[in-house]
Amino acid sequence: MPRELLDRLDQWKSRFGPAATGPLKRLLAAIAGRRFRVPGELIRLHETLLFLRAYPRDPEVARRADEILFSFAGRIASLPAGADLSPFEEPEVSGIAGTSLSAVFSYEVARRLAARHRRSVEIAWDRYDEVDRLGPAIGRFLPLVDEDWPVEAHVPFREWIRAARPRGRSDLAWLLARLAALPLAPRERAEFYESMALPLTWRLADHRASRSRLRLPVRGLYCHREPLLRRGDVSLARELEAPPLAVRRVPRGEARKILDLILDASTARYRELYGFSHPDEGGVRHADLGRGVEIFFFGVPPEWRLPLRAYHAGMFFKNGVPAGYVELLSLFERAEVGFNLYYTFREGESAWLFARTLRLFRQVLGVTCFSVDPYQIGLENPEAVDSGAFWFYRKLGFRPVDRAVAEMVEREERRMGRRPGYRSTKRTLERLAQGYILFEGPGAEPGAWDHFRVRNLGLAVGRALARHFGGDPEKLKRAARRHTARAVGTESSGGLALVLGLIPDLARWSSDERRAAARILEAKQSGEEARYLRLMQRHRRLRAALLEMGSEAPAGPRLRS
Repeated sequence: MPRELLDRLDQWKSRFGPAATGPLKRLLAAIAGRRFRVPGELIRLHETLLFLRAYPRDPEVARRADEILFSFAGRIASLPAGADLSPFEEPEVSGIAGTSLSAVFSYEVARRLAARHRRSVEIAWDRYDEVDRLGPAIGRFLPLVDEDWPVEAHVPFREWIRAARPRGRSDLAWLLARLAALPLAPRERAEFYESMALPLTWRLADHRASRSRLRLPVRGLYCHREPLLRRGDVSLARELEAPPLAVRRVPRGEARKILDLILDASTARYRELYGFSHPDEGGVRHADLGRGVEIFFFGVPPEWRLPLRAYHAGMFFKNGVPAGYVELLSLFERAEVGFNLYYTFREGESAWLFARTLRLFRQVLGVTCFSVDPYQIGLENPEAVDSGAFWFYRKLGFRPVDRAVAEMVEREERRMGRRPGYRSTKRTLERLAQGYILFEGPGAEPGAWDHFRVRNLGLAVGRALARHFGGDPEKLKRAARRHTARAVGTESSGGLALVLGLIPDLARWSSDERRAAARILEAKQSGEEARYLRLMQRHRRLRAALLEMGSEAPAGPRLRS
């Protein structure tokens, strides 16, 4: 029975030992010749095989797993006529060869997908529920459409586009070409496209970009002949004090290929990361994290940078299989971390991989205080609640900064100590997710960032905008340029310049402190943001000023019922 085979295969995720590979190989041979007629069974088979390919017992097991995975387009095609294929579009499993997916993507993702997969990416007209959004947009390209869309119901926009596009070009390709010809700045062009909320369908077929086939070439496999590392095997504090990892800059030619691969891997899972959509092609780095894991990471170019925080993102590969991604938003020595291991691999070495990733970014960015946003641990995020994400971080040493949450954590830990097997309820996990959690590594100042929120800096600038400039942002920017030119010798109206304008004693800083502030302003818009961070970390007076402006007074208990 297929279910029995799948149960037996699933057991091999946690069975190890050199003598055990023979039965696994025989099981894989049996599965290779078996047809699975139910979508749910095929999905389960795919995900288990992909896990075994990422965490193989030996090279032969990896090869046999790949042989079956590479057959999936044919397996999907051989499902009974009329089979419901919608389960293959669920975010947990999307991207299997032989299937398709539909979503509204950002301009950069749509543009890059269409350029590389032009025959398989098209407008999903049958899923366009807001087609009237097209009227103002294509009115820029087809003047006479203004005779139709403002006054008529059910305008056939698809017909208008097909009448205008050259033969052999898709609707999407024509639309993107017309948009590229408009005299717009990059951000304006992206906003113009995204105002259409255009759904696209990507037919993966047997393409190498599918999750079934996408692989990063590797020189050799890391084979697991012993049990996987669990959370109890990992010390985040010890990891952060370990020797530096080897990091290399990736040449541009190789970087372009890697960035395309990363975008495909992410898009196939309906994931859009800011850095994956706007990568700094010239600043891609590679590190071997060990145990068959490699990571490619990078920032964003100056025109796409955030006003204050430095942005970095990366994707990690386990034995060549895309396994997840990380995103960091950093200011001085504090980094907000978003870490995501794809569903398929959450029974793998998650804690070790997370700890090793933080070690890498401490090394390259100089950050020592790591923060996790409430959403990551369950605030309005049912998936994080169901997975017990809070306890994943807590058991690695993260602590809540909210006093009421900290008291609840103490109560829960006492219950765990008294009652082996105790698990927090869903309601408790939701309440535990109502505040930030922090980990302070070696060299961090305890408690310094507990009540800091970067949003508070933006709100302070907003209040100044209303109070002194009548709500006119251009007046504020002009004043910032004059102020920074006078105070630190550099003209700027960027986000940091706006915040500098709120520092009351800026003019009384020493000349060295003001010159250092000027270098920080310049570094934000040139070079790589790692340098911007390093310069910030050396400016104690600027750090103190921004910490004071961005920190809230400690609050009493505020848990919502």
